[in-house]
Amino acid sequence: MYESFFGLREKPFALAPDPDFLFLGRHHRRALTLLEYTLSSGSGFALVTGRVGCGKTTVVRSVLARASQEFTIGLIANTHGGFGRLLPWVARAVGVKDIPRDESELHEAFVAFLMREYAAGRRVVLIIDEAQNLGVAALEELRVLSNVNTGKDLLLQTILIGQPELRITLARPDLRQFAQRIAIECHMEALSRDETSAYVRHRLVVAGGDAALFAPEAIEHIHLCTGGVPRLINQACDTALVYAFADQVRSIGLDLVAQVFADRRAGGLAGHAEPAVSLSTVS
Repeated sequence: MYESFFGLREKPFALAPDPDFLFLGRHHRRALTLLEYTLSSGSGFALVTGRVGCGKTTVVRSVLARASQEFTIGLIANTHGGFGRLLPWVARAVGVKDIPRDESELHEAFVAFLMREYAAGRRVVLIIDEAQNLGVAALEELRVLSNVNTGKDLLLQTILIGQPELRITLARPDLRQFAQRIAIECHMEALSRDETSAYVRHRLVVAGGDAALFAPEAIEHIHLCTGGVPRLINQACDTALVYAFADQVRSIGLDLVAQVFADRRAGGLAGHAEPAVSLSTVS
């Protein structure tokens, strides 16, 4: 809609987790490094948590895009309470063919698949996004699956990605054995003020636009109103571009951005991460 008006090749602030737009803030860089280390070292379980919209899935997609052919990677993207037994989902995710209905036969088929991949020089890695939705029974099932090994090497690596409440679940006494198997873990926070500015400019440049399209005071206000959460930053910047296109304005200043947030608050969509902020607080 507004792309040609601003000289953009594509929308710079789309909400889909696109690895091409990955911005490595301090916490994102650490999470990316830890995930890459997990893949290279063969660690059993890795845990990455962070608040909603902080960019966890984008980091995961970037790791998947960089993964070499020595890995067989399965992704379960949307867990929910109605999953039932986890093994059928895991087997499908990693590429097991002809899933048996019988539970014991499925387990045998899954172990045989892991052994074939290992013999072929490929390590099987399971990534579970939104893992905070997994119940205790599903987590225990994952722990049991992690027991499959050759005596020297683990045949299944698992990376759990989730919101902070996942850590509360894993702190339960009955999940102590599971928690002890988490070799690598990190928690992702929102972007700092300087990172928010760099993030906005980075995405504009990747999309082929002018890094200075948003005035510094406009970006400052966006940071204050979103708390530095990338998803909320994207929403605000995308809406600001629509407003600017509607007004035929080729640069985005503080007044326009303030109007975006005022309209969101009026519509009841501001949320806890978008508090009402007086313009007088913006230096």
